[in-house]
Amino acid sequence: MLRPLRWMTCLSLALLTACAQQPPQDDSLYRALGERAGIQKVVEGMLLHVARDDRIVEHFRRIDIVRLRDKLVEQICVETGGPCTYTGDSMAESHKGQHLTRSDFNALVEDLIDAMDELNIPVPTQNRLIARLAPMRGEVIDK
Repeated sequence: MLRPLRWMTCLSLALLTACAQQPPQDDSLYRALGERAGIQKVVEGMLLHVARDDRIVEHFRRIDIVRLRDKLVEQICVETGGPCTYTGDSMAESHKGQHLTRSDFNALVEDLIDAMDELNIPVPTQNRLIARLAPMRGEVIDK
């Protein structure tokens, strides 16, 4: 569960960046996360948390989890300024018909934060990643 102050920090960052998302200007976040190998650890940790998360695990039951992992790594790599190319579908297309709610999205963010905590990623770095990913929220909720 997110601590109240942490949640407010994450929410504030998300709101500040949601209106004007632009490509990363540098690769400092990519490097802070441990580059591609570090991002893969974060994604795998998050997916392990999702597998134990009764709130959202059902949404992942019929998904090719290896492909999902690979596409998430690509996407986060790109979003953090890394030298990757995202080859997956758009967020709107890949979530079409899933009818995800704000609660579903928030549960996934909590699982992501738990994974980053376990990897001892500093909170400012976590917040930078969440701020980069937050604008995708509108592309997946209620689609």
